[in-house]
Amino acid sequence: MITTENISKKYGSAEVLNIEKLEIPTGQSFGLVGNNGAGKTTYFNLLLDLIRPTTGSIANNDVKVDESESWKMFTGSFIDESFLIGYLTPEEYFSFVGDLRGLNKADINQFLSRFEEFFNGEVLDRKKYLRDLSKGNQKKVGIVAALMGNPSVIILDEPFANLDPTTQIRLKKFLKELTTNREVTVLISSHDLSHVTEVCERIVVLDKGKMVKDIQTSKETLKELESYFSLQTES
Repeated sequence: MITTENISKKYGSAEVLNIEKLEIPTGQSFGLVGNNGAGKTTYFNLLLDLIRPTTGSIANNDVKVDESESWKMFTGSFIDESFLIGYLTPEEYFSFVGDLRGLNKADINQFLSRFEEFFNGEVLDRKKYLRDLSKGNQKKVGIVAALMGNPSVIILDEPFANLDPTTQIRLKKFLKELTTNREVTVLISSHDLSHVTEVCERIVVLDKGKMVKDIQTSKETLKELESYFSLQTES
């Protein structure tokens, strides 16, 4: 379980996030939506200890993320291209991440073979550095690297952005499969309400850093979200 208690983040006098309490049970597919500046990436950055909170704490499976690094052993994530190492090829990068996860070369090759369709012949064996790949192919590498080593918590920020429709469909299939056994917790943020509604069983809406909706996904959820954000454009 991921537990958030009285978490806030301020930059000077500007408060960009304030969540009193949020619990994400083990095995849940959890979505975070909101307009630009709503606090989605800030929350993920706090969860990954990339920035420190102004107040409060987040615990990942009973480990406070800003007090111990043990949560890193069971957590995979991809926020943006800064997670990549631009001067490495995809093969070198997967080898690097795999080594961190305790995988040997055979393990890595077997793991990557599951994603041949996802890569669509555009990532491996291209003799290109990561910095020279398209944004979409960089994202493919980052997402697959986040899944290496069978992490029990996976955090993906805007995973569908820059991906073509076929790859988006394949990614949604992977994400749904991950939570089938209720052992892997998946957190994603997305501006695409349709994708996040299709993938996530629970969706939290952030507005100006605060939780304004906490929805168990149903057939009516997409309409509810579209109605909410339509009203935002009128206010």
